[in-house]
Amino acid sequence: MKRIFLPTPSPSHWQRVLADPVKHWKPGFSAMTEAACWENEADRLPSGIAKLLESSQEPQLTGLRLLAAFPEWAVELPGGDTPSCTDVLALAANEHGLVVIGVEAKVDEPFGPTLGEKRATGTSSGQLQRIGYLHGVLGLTGLLKDDVRYQLLHRTASALLTARDFHASVAVMLVHSYSTKTPPSGRADYENFCSAVHADPSSPISRVPDFRHPMLYLGWSTGEAGFRDTVLPSMPCPTDDMSCVMRDSR
Repeated sequence: MKRIFLPTPSPSHWQRVLADPVKHWKPGFSAMTEAACWENEADRLPSGIAKLLESSQEPQLTGLRLLAAFPEWAVELPGGDTPSCTDVLALAANEHGLVVIGVEAKVDEPFGPTLGEKRATGTSSGQLQRIGYLHGVLGLTGLLKDDVRYQLLHRTASALLTARDFHASVAVMLVHSYSTKTPPSGRADYENFCSAVHADPSSPISRVPDFRHPMLYLGWSTGEAGFRDTVLPSMPCPTDDMSCVMRDSR
């Protein structure tokens, strides 16, 4: 897995790193919406994310400047061949140190299967090994309930593992929601996950207890709904560009 990155010439270049560049690159869905949002800011955190972090009033999360952002950041996990791919992995910093922010973008897409569904189908695929590993990363002494969404578990673990790799002082896993429904799509699943790991589900951003190096936060940020209407062109897929090969990294 390469760790060499180039700046994006345009928002459409995000398409090439998607797990399925054809299926996932559509107006009104999270991949295109998130690309439009981040590229609109260029050298800063999206305004909704910045406001969320500022609202925490935590010294480690205020006044952050964006250092770099990586679409489809992949983290290798044991128990399978496919990595966990975070929609956007941002490195930000202030005078207190480095912060890793793992962003899961959603319009109205679901969070995918529950842990119960994964457990029921994972006996021969290494899935149970991966689930056990993720529990260990988060320091969970008991098993999470079957109704917890698996995606939230491995995205949180990925943010934490990446923060450790970069020796960051803080890891944040946040949902960047463009849903206009009331309540927003997926909000109940997010709150259920917060409760499961002892974070405050009622707070826009909440610290997960017992994490010190790095500290761990969970957050829910509301994105600007106007980006849902953005229509970005598709990029041609060079035959020698393996990042365009359709694959399932989820």
